[in-house]
Amino acid sequence: MSSISITTRRFLQTAGTLVAGIVLAACSKTEPPAPVAATPAPAASAPAPAAKVYLVGTDAAYAPFETQNEKGEIVGFDIEVVKAVAEKAGIEVKFLNTPWEGIFNTLAQGDRDLLVSSITITDERKQTMDFSSPYFDAQQLIAVKKDSKIAKFNDLKKLKVGVQNGTTGDEVVTKLQGKTSPNIKRFESTPLALKELESGGVDAVVADNGVVVHYVNNNSDAKFKTVSDASFVSEQYGLAVKKGNTELQQKLNKGLADIKSDGTYDKIYTKYFGAPAGATAAAGAAPAPAAAASPAK
Repeated sequence: MSSISITTRRFLQTAGTLVAGIVLAACSKTEPPAPVAATPAPAASAPAPAAKVYLVGTDAAYAPFETQNEKGEIVGFDIEVVKAVAEKAGIEVKFLNTPWEGIFNTLAQGDRDLLVSSITITDERKQTMDFSSPYFDAQQLIAVKKDSKIAKFNDLKKLKVGVQNGTTGDEVVTKLQGKTSPNIKRFESTPLALKELESGGVDAVVADNGVVVHYVNNNSDAKFKTVSDASFVSEQYGLAVKKGNTELQQKLNKGLADIKSDGTYDKIYTKYFGAPAGATAAAGAAPAPAAAASPAK
């Protein structure tokens, strides 16, 4: 009995020693090193703000000033002038085809930053928008059929006359015939009015002379002739900006002055109308040549 107890006791002592050893061995294991925090990557610098792109509204149905080529690209004299001005002014521009009727609303509402569309500078328009320095001189012109006896503007007083709605041609004919005259036929574009003349729907069209001359020269089958009149006063085109946008207005004026002084303007003018008369670069706006006079909306 006692020998059994002694054996049991030794066994228990031995087992206890082994367990203690195991526990100590377990406790003596090297703890894994704490994970080293990764060095944070340097914060990426904020991207530079994109340069502002100025949206340019233009009624691209007014060759040779603004029209669309076979690829749908907006091209013409006005377009090349603005591109050159933008380059000198250090700004980026994008042209958007914008119907003439409502084009000024797009400027007032901020949908366009500037307009170039053979826009005549008038006192009435200055009340609601601002203009750059003038960049082109122009006046009105009458288109009639070759066999017409119309010889002067006053001959149109009681005849059917086609005009583009909202243009200076519309204004002068309205003054001649009166605001309520049923003989004034208004169209969305000058080419549409000239088509109506070709079909006999009107007796004459009064419009910007550049567009009229361009149409007559390129549509010989229509058998038109042009009639000028001393009562048509000289008009000037300007680039229109939103009222109070003096910052953009000043940039455009600087660009215009630069392209006139370095000969760029004269090169563009010559491409579309032949050599300018006189020193146009120094004088400012270029006078329209008799052979290819410019229009005025």
